[in-house]
Amino acid sequence: MAYKHVTMKELIWIENYYDSGKKVTDIAKKLNRAIQTIYNVVNSLKNSGNIQEYYDQYKENKSRCGAKKKVFNTKQTTYIKKKVDQGWSPDVIIGRNELPLGCTVRTLYRRFKDSELFDPSTLPMKGKRKPNGHQEKRGKQHFRRTIEDRQKENPQYEKEFGHLEGDTIVGKDHKSAVLTLVKRISKLIIPIKISSRKSSDVRIACDNWFAFLPRNLFKSITFDCGKEFSDWKAISNVNDINIYFANPGCPSQRGLNEHSNGLLRRDGLSKGMDFTDISQDTLSQTAHFRNEIPRKSFDYRTPIEVFIDCCKELGWIDAF
Repeated sequence: MAYKHVTMKELIWIENYYDSGKKVTDIAKKLNRAIQTIYNVVNSLKNSGNIQEYYDQYKENKSRCGAKKKVFNTKQTTYIKKKVDQGWSPDVIIGRNELPLGCTVRTLYRRFKDSELFDPSTLPMKGKRKPNGHQEKRGKQHFRRTIEDRQKENPQYEKEFGHLEGDTIVGKDHKSAVLTLVKRISKLIIPIKISSRKSSDVRIACDNWFAFLPRNLFKSITFDCGKEFSDWKAISNVNDINIYFANPGCPSQRGLNEHSNGLLRRDGLSKGMDFTDISQDTLSQTAHFRNEIPRKSFDYRTPIEVFIDCCKELGWIDAF
């Protein structure tokens, strides 16, 4: 139970009771205070003190109570700044525990708010991407396999390795785009360069990517309803993979992919960027930066570490 500090009103009552000859134990019972607290005040009065002097000293002592503000040494400060520059959040820094900092996640967040050493603007973005009441205005597909179909055919979808979520990140003036895939279990992000948002170019990019992978490594992809995925049947047949579509206006059904796209935007694939001349190597490096950041949901392992562990368990690691 938290300690309740003595007030000036209580001190006046203690003085009045003491002057009237009441015992310390009786005063403690009347004020519902510890006997030692009353003794401290009474002893001060016996030593020719007064209530105001006792209260002033009490406030001075009180100001020195509580935990001291956490101060990081030069090594710790350098480490924190380096990891934040690499995209690590305070939660990941504390959870990974590569360098003991002697504080909690909340304390580290507070240091970003009240310290001149750290810049809070470098922390991961927060808040909603779209305002309440936002309505999707893009074209929709009316021929697709739905989330309901996925649930029927893959009852272990949430726990099973081999499922992907996909979408496109659109560049400047909606004239260029990047195809993004994310692995459900490991949260590994995969950006793929495409020539345009045409469905034929998306299909070609998917076919080329799957050609380098072991057959049947992945079981399904869940896309949004964009027209760029109109050739989904060809992608499915050629690569022997099930393709499903989230319901219109329900990005939360592909929440992992939506979140991953936001991270890629933050890491360099901004909305004002033209992706026409960007290379696949640049895209891969951007994703690699994010894939090497530990995740709290993985007990602070990285997506790459989790993906490799999954492949080892399933005997796929020798296929790469």
